[in-house]
Amino acid sequence: MLSEIHAFLGCPTPDAWVQAALADQHTLLIDHKNCEFKAASTALSLIAKYCTHADLINMMSRLAREELVHHEQVLRLMKRRKIELQPLSAGRYASALRKQVRNHEPVKLVDTLVVGAFIEARSCERFAALVPHLDEELGTFYNGLLMSEARHYQGYLKLAHQYGDAADIARTVDKVRVAEAELIESPDAEFRFHSGVPAFA
Repeated sequence: MLSEIHAFLGCPTPDAWVQAALADQHTLLIDHKNCEFKAASTALSLIAKYCTHADLINMMSRLAREELVHHEQVLRLMKRRKIELQPLSAGRYASALRKQVRNHEPVKLVDTLVVGAFIEARSCERFAALVPHLDEELGTFYNGLLMSEARHYQGYLKLAHQYGDAADIARTVDKVRVAEAELIESPDAEFRFHSGVPAFA
């Protein structure tokens, strides 16, 4: 599964990001918690917007529940580690990827699903990049999340193909892949779970 995800993504996570994550695990966990909540919110928004798409509703309902469980798990882990909750601004990653989404249907839905696949694939790849360097508790937790993110990536892509045209999806994947890799490999002013190469002190 990881080999498929590496092939899907346009680049691996830079080692400089891994080192930044290991050096600032408080921010890593706070932003990870936020990402799980946003993933659940996105799934619920898709259910509300595409209320006649039965397969989408079924998958997104399951996904939202799973992401909220992950959100709660990160909260418990933070509590054990005495990491205080605090406001954290969103990084540039997701909003920049959403700029790749066309604004007319049905391609708006399909593009949104492709972007979702990239976000889940990058999350999976980042968990895999971190796991070998983490303490046993966090490493075991992130290793478990790996498979969830891989399933979510597959689910988003499967729905995209269900609702869209294969040739058009392939072009969208190529376009989003370039944009996503640029975000991951370019300098980033703040550290977040999906941030680029550290350009901060």
